[in-house]
Amino acid sequence: MNKTNFQKELEKVIDKNAQLQKVPTLLLHSCCAPCSSYVLEYLSKYFSITDFYYNPNISPEKEYKRRTDEMKRFIDEFPVEHKVTFLEGKYDPEQFFSNVKGLEQEPEGGERCKVCFRMRLEEAARMAKELGLDYFATTLTISPMKNATLLNQIGKEVAEIYGVNYLPSDFKKKNGFKRSTELSKEYDLYRQDYCGCVFSKAERERQKSEQL
Repeated sequence: MNKTNFQKELEKVIDKNAQLQKVPTLLLHSCCAPCSSYVLEYLSKYFSITDFYYNPNISPEKEYKRRTDEMKRFIDEFPVEHKVTFLEGKYDPEQFFSNVKGLEQEPEGGERCKVCFRMRLEEAARMAKELGLDYFATTLTISPMKNATLLNQIGKEVAEIYGVNYLPSDFKKKNGFKRSTELSKEYDLYRQDYCGCVFSKAERERQKSEQL
């Protein structure tokens, strides 16, 4: 079975709207400034973007605020072709802990992460519908550590539930991840060394101790 090329699917959507001379509206779920940097550079040429920062998985709160502030700073400083506005979702870590209860010992990339992805993408779909935007997407597919096929599957599922268009992606393609690291250096962006939740932080600390 052929693997879906989500980058080509994205390009088809872009080409279709370009032929219609349309600049669609997009709600882009962003996980952090470094990952969002290339995605905003790329998509702001074709979409009017609402950058939706919804990440109740991030702990502790100090870390959450630092990443939020960095996202705002990047949007303020980065030149774009079409407008990018910032929208912060509700920071409710208790909701995250409730959703992943019983999955605390799952490894990174396992069932706990799947639940977390769905929680964030479902809220993105709901918000895109509420705001009447044309599409929603997520920056999460830029990470080499994230399963783009799974993320796109979840995105399409929640899109059907909320009746809004999901924009397929695999932003690590076309040197997207490489470009994000270049932009991170250029804008001196804070680049964290763990995904966000207390469980990913513990796993990262364990990996670092093993390397000593």
